[in-house]
Amino acid sequence: MFPVPAQGGRPLFEWRWVDRHFDEILERLGEHITLTAVALAIGLVVSVGVSVISLRRRWFYVVALSAAGSLYVIPSLGAFAVLVPFTGLTSFTTAVIPLATYTLLILIRNIVTGVEQVPKEVREAAIGMGFTRSRLLWQVELPLALPVVIAGLRVAAVTTIGLVTVTSMLGKGGLGYFIRNGIQTATPNPTSIIVGVGLSVVLAVVVDLVLWLGGRALAPWSRKAASR
Repeated sequence: MFPVPAQGGRPLFEWRWVDRHFDEILERLGEHITLTAVALAIGLVVSVGVSVISLRRRWFYVVALSAAGSLYVIPSLGAFAVLVPFTGLTSFTTAVIPLATYTLLILIRNIVTGVEQVPKEVREAAIGMGFTRSRLLWQVELPLALPVVIAGLRVAAVTTIGLVTVTSMLGKGGLGYFIRNGIQTATPNPTSIIVGVGLSVVLAVVVDLVLWLGGRALAPWSRKAASR
């Protein structure tokens, strides 16, 4: 299938290697998905809470966005290194905390922006019907902001899937484990690298597609608005 030899005479891709490591590939793929899902879930819960406060107190939004932006620019390896003395080198927590913090800037900004884009007349109609401020937020504004929130979640998901590969330095790298091992062997193993990179890309595409379809299903009105 792939007859082109790599440096040192090793084939560019070996199906026998894939067959021998198939169970491990599934295990690492599951680990990659778990890390991504947990980080996104934590990030989303925190972001919704912060956004609710931010929508009621504008000064808090400025502070929260600045703090999230500061966390976002911290190099991932540096963030892992800071946590290692407290949570351990190979701890699941050490890997998840930085991954979750990197989602905050994207999600908080999208949630607040989505709510602010809700038409004024919709708010006035809901208030005229007797909606309280809390009920207005949860039953009107957030549902209408869903397309913007899903767009942010898609960006955060794809970013997190890429960052999970870096956690291979902690022994929790999911598919990044194959990329690291393929490079660090005495003779580079291109098959291992291709499997790690290829499955990471496929996973990112699949997750993005699932979120896109989910967004269309949960907010069908956005399709009608886009078609006008």
